[in-house]
Amino acid sequence: MVARAHKARTSHSNEQQLELGIQAAPDFAQPTLWQRCSDWWAADTNLLYDRVIIWLSLTLIAIGLIMVSSASFPAAERLTGNPFHFVLRHGLYVLLGLSLLFTVMQIPIGWWHNGSGVLLLISLGMLATVLVIGHEVNGAKRWIKFGPLTLQVAEVAKLFFVIYMSSYLTRRVDEVQDNMRGFLKPMVVLFLFAVLLLSQPDFGSLVVMTCIVIGMLFLAGARIWQFFAVMMVLVSGMVLLIVKEQYRMRRILSFMDPWQDPFGSGYQLTQSLMAFGRGDWFGQGLGNSIQKLQYLPEAHTDFIMAVVGEELGFFGIILVLVLSFALVLRTMQLGRKALVAGHQYGGFAAYGIGIWFAFQAMVNIGAAIGLLPTKGLTLPLISYGGTSLLISCIAVGILLRLDYEVRVSQVKVAPRRRNTARSPAKAGGAA
Repeated sequence: MVARAHKARTSHSNEQQLELGIQAAPDFAQPTLWQRCSDWWAADTNLLYDRVIIWLSLTLIAIGLIMVSSASFPAAERLTGNPFHFVLRHGLYVLLGLSLLFTVMQIPIGWWHNGSGVLLLISLGMLATVLVIGHEVNGAKRWIKFGPLTLQVAEVAKLFFVIYMSSYLTRRVDEVQDNMRGFLKPMVVLFLFAVLLLSQPDFGSLVVMTCIVIGMLFLAGARIWQFFAVMMVLVSGMVLLIVKEQYRMRRILSFMDPWQDPFGSGYQLTQSLMAFGRGDWFGQGLGNSIQKLQYLPEAHTDFIMAVVGEELGFFGIILVLVLSFALVLRTMQLGRKALVAGHQYGGFAAYGIGIWFAFQAMVNIGAAIGLLPTKGLTLPLISYGGTSLLISCIAVGILLRLDYEVRVSQVKVAPRRRNTARSPAKAGGAA
C-alpha cells in the first residue's frame, strides 16, 4: 500500500510538472515583432511567388490611385469640366495594368531572352515613328494616340532596353569583363537611343537609360577604370547638352536658386516647396491640399510627392519612400538569388529593373523637393501616366515570373524508392 501511494504521488507530481511545462511553452515560443517581420520578408519556399514583391507593388498602386484622385480634381475640372476625368482614366489603367501583370507572370523568362533583339528593333522603330506621327504637347513629340489612349514610347523603350541589356550581358559577360570592346558595344546602342530621344526631346528618359546601362555593366563586373572613363565621357556629353539648350540651362539655374524668379523659371519648384512646408509632420489631411488648386502645375504627375507631403505630411513621405526602397531592395535581392541559382539572364533583368525603378524614383522625388533639377519623369506605380503604369506592371510581372522559376528550380525532388523486397515466387526462382 505504501509503495502504491508513493507511486501515485510520484505520477501525480510528474503529471503536474508536464502540465506546467506544456502551459509555459507558448510564453517562450511567441515570436517578437522583429522576428515576424523577418519571417515575412524571408523567402518562403512553400509559396509559388514572392509575396513581398506582390504586396509592395499593390500597396504602391493603391497609394497612387488615392493620391491621383485627390490631386487631379482641380486640373480635371478646369481642363475637361469633369472632376473625375483623370480618376476614371487612372482607374482604367490600373485594371489594365494588373491584367498585364498577371498575364506576364505566365510568360517564361526565356521568351524575353530569345526575343530581346526583336524587341530592341521594335523600340527603336517606335521612337522613330513618334517623330513623324507623334502627338505634340508643349513642343515635345513623345506620345502616339490610339483613340482615347495615348502611348509614351520612351517608357516602352526603357523596358525593352533592359531586356536587351540583360541578353547582351548573358551572352557577353566575359567580354565585358576582359576588354574595352565588350564594354563599348552597349554604348553604341545607347547612342542610337540618345539621338532619337533628344529629337523628341526627352532628356530625362535618356538620363535614366544611361544610368541603367552604366549600373548593369558595373554589376556585371566591368573594370573600374573602364567604368570611370565612360562615366567621364557621358557626364561631359550631358553637360554639353545642357549648355546647348537654353531651357535646360534655365532649369539648372532655377534649381540652384528657385526664389530668384519665383513666378518664372522657378515657379514649379517654389510652389512644390510651399506644399511640403504646409504638410508639417502629419499633413493637412487627405484632400485638403491648397497647392493643387491651380497653384502647382502637374500636381498629379511630376509633382505627386508634393501633394503627398502637403496632405499626409512627413510620415506620408516616409511611408512612400520606405515602400519604394523596399521594392527596389527586394528586386536587387531577387537578381542576386537568380544569379546564384544559375538564372543569369533573369538575374541581370532584375538588376536592370531595380536600377530603373530606383533612379527614376530618386529623380522624381529629388526634383519635387529641390535636390535635383526638374525632369518630366513619373514616380513608378504612383504617378498619373498610363504608359508608365502599364510598363511598370509588366516589369513587376517579369520579376514575379523570375522568382517563380528560381523557386521551381530549387525544389529537390525525392528519388523514387525501388521495391527491394522480391516476391516469393521470384525469390524461389532465383534460388
